[in-house]
Amino acid sequence: MLAFTIRRTFQSFVVLLVVGLVAFSMFRFVGDPVDNMLGQERTDADIERLRSELGLDQPFAVQYFKFLRGAVQGNFGVSYRQGRTVSSIIAERLPATLELAAVSAILAIVFGFVLGVFTAIHRDGWAAGTIMTLSLVGVSLPTFLIGILLIYLFSVELNWLPSFGRGDVVNVGGWRTGFLTESGLKALILPSITLGLYQMTLIMRLVRSEMLEVLRQDYIRFARARGLDDKTVHFRHALKNTLIPVITITGLQLGSIIAFAIITETVFQWPGVGLLFINSIQFVDIPIMAAYLMLISVMFVSINLIVDLLYFAIDPRLNISNAKVSG
Repeated sequence: MLAFTIRRTFQSFVVLLVVGLVAFSMFRFVGDPVDNMLGQERTDADIERLRSELGLDQPFAVQYFKFLRGAVQGNFGVSYRQGRTVSSIIAERLPATLELAAVSAILAIVFGFVLGVFTAIHRDGWAAGTIMTLSLVGVSLPTFLIGILLIYLFSVELNWLPSFGRGDVVNVGGWRTGFLTESGLKALILPSITLGLYQMTLIMRLVRSEMLEVLRQDYIRFARARGLDDKTVHFRHALKNTLIPVITITGLQLGSIIAFAIITETVFQWPGVGLLFINSIQFVDIPIMAAYLMLISVMFVSINLIVDLLYFAIDPRLNISNAKVSG
């Protein structure tokens, strides 16, 4: 277990290095930030002075090394657009994105598992058929279109929920949250549904598929032959053996929620890091773009590492196999 953890941690570190290199290299081709920071009356001397202040006149290897050294320390430089440290800007925006992602993930996991198990157990019922038909909406429609439809229905026609913004927030220990205000909770409903619907349908369909496969196994027939009731067979035997492949996909989908938040935050003008990233592209704000991609990469890698470690907690056979290989 320890050797596996060390090996996976090292692999995660290498992945982050590669992602940092790709992100830092890619942003060199999106434009020159100096053009956006200086006015029309700029001179060649002004351009050279600003490039020297930003460190853009240094070799690529030197810039990349400074970027990695600062990233390890949580320092991503100064925003070209706002003239403030990137860390402080992201710290202001990150709570909004994390709250949106957390609510979306909870909705996706809870409803995905519940509906997946329900449609597997009652696969021939009309309710399960209706749920599977409606789930095609979440899989087929793009996220931005789902958001627009929800805004039109609940904000424009019914006037029940706000169509943009985060609502009122309160500061709790340096964390600006909307969970403690009525307008903040209302503002969270539509974007969280929009962001979590696609992941929920995928989890639901995966749980259903794996559950049906497990229910066909011989040991399930043997459990029924022993006289075990349906509740014990479904939730003690079948569901437990369904979890391993489901956890893999669920972990990846939780990482996707953070990445897909860009679209949702743009549609609802949600003041998170996704909207910040979109705005930074327009102004070629390279430090913010690089910091955002590194943040997303760290979240993806961390989630995958946690998922790998959960395998050992769920399936003891992996510990036995690992011990045999080590031996």
